[in-house]
Amino acid sequence: MMPRARAVLLVLCLALAAAGCGLAAPGGGEQPKVTILGPWTDDQQAQFQAVLDTLGTPYTYQGTAATREVLLAAVQAGNPPDIAILPGVGDLVEYAAEKRLRPLGKGAGAKYGRPWQPEAKGIKADLWVPLKADLKSIVWYRKDRPPPSYPAPLTSWCIGMGDDGATGWPGSDWIEDLILQTAGPVLYERWATGDLSWTNARVVHAWSLWAGLLAQAPDTARRALLDDHRGEPGKHGLLFDDKGCVLEHQGSFARSFYRDHSGRAAFTDSASLLPSGPTLKGREVSADFAALFGDSAQARDLLTRLTSRPAQEEWGRRAGVFSPDPDVPARKGTVEKQISSRLTDQRVPLCLDASDVMPADVRDAFYEAVLLTIADPGAPVKKRLNDVQRVQNAQPDHTRRLTGVCSRPQ
Repeated sequence: MMPRARAVLLVLCLALAAAGCGLAAPGGGEQPKVTILGPWTDDQQAQFQAVLDTLGTPYTYQGTAATREVLLAAVQAGNPPDIAILPGVGDLVEYAAEKRLRPLGKGAGAKYGRPWQPEAKGIKADLWVPLKADLKSIVWYRKDRPPPSYPAPLTSWCIGMGDDGATGWPGSDWIEDLILQTAGPVLYERWATGDLSWTNARVVHAWSLWAGLLAQAPDTARRALLDDHRGEPGKHGLLFDDKGCVLEHQGSFARSFYRDHSGRAAFTDSASLLPSGPTLKGREVSADFAALFGDSAQARDLLTRLTSRPAQEEWGRRAGVFSPDPDVPARKGTVEKQISSRLTDQRVPLCLDASDVMPADVRDAFYEAVLLTIADPGAPVKKRLNDVQRVQNAQPDHTRRLTGVCSRPQ
């Protein structure tokens, strides 16, 4: 892994070199008043900006897959965006502890509840708000190739670790899902928030299941290190790349990778197909969270309207995204309704993606351990986990303050 300081310097240089290329604002010549940094680029950026354009506030948007690194560089340079959107709250807890975040306003986020509005002990509860949601404890398959009702071998799986930002995160989703289905939501939340050791027997067991699956076909596993999780550019994702795989453990956003083949894809809950066994103990979900780094009334108002029901419905219509707002109705379509129902089902615990709530250094060590396990699945699991635990032990106390990462069944 690249040392953090060098990574930040590299991203800052790239961001400065590309200044102006990733920016867009309505109105042409007017100077924008609200600056926004977010994770969406290309088609997703265009869809997000189309929603922003309906809100009437001049803005500048910069989209990048390296949101965490670009934001850190901007904060350290003393020039953060007014609004930053990150795929998780782990980094936001650190910024909140440093008093970098501005309050969103009275009652902001109150309608969401667990897990969409996790809180941090000793930190104000109105410092971040979820903008969009995704379901992760699912497996996609082709409609003409229904999956079996039992754990599938490695050769059935479409797996790619490549990403423009954090390589290795698709593997972390596997391990998180395995821990959730084997240990349950209570221990999952303790592990995600640093209260349960990485070398705990339940974590070691789940990681060993992952390593055992990879060890079935080491050459197939190593190819995952070279494949992008979205498939080849301009094609139809890993599931429709005709490489022989028929199952994909990927979030609800995966349909965008399938492009015009998305109508041929269906999904099922992941538990029965994982090496953990058939019992569904919870559903892993993720969210993109927005926070205010600027204190202007325009930025606060823009973010308030972006989380409103009309804006959320418009975004869903244009981009097919899902809202964490329980008052936003499910979109039309069988698959869309199935995803929405799982995101709002109060009978099954929902748990935020664990790596998204971890401190940055722990998350990076997690991803590195994932990649090393794929490269050599026969190596001792506990050694990998000891390495991650040492990184976690070095974290300041405030990184363990998150609560409400999992919902409680009703």
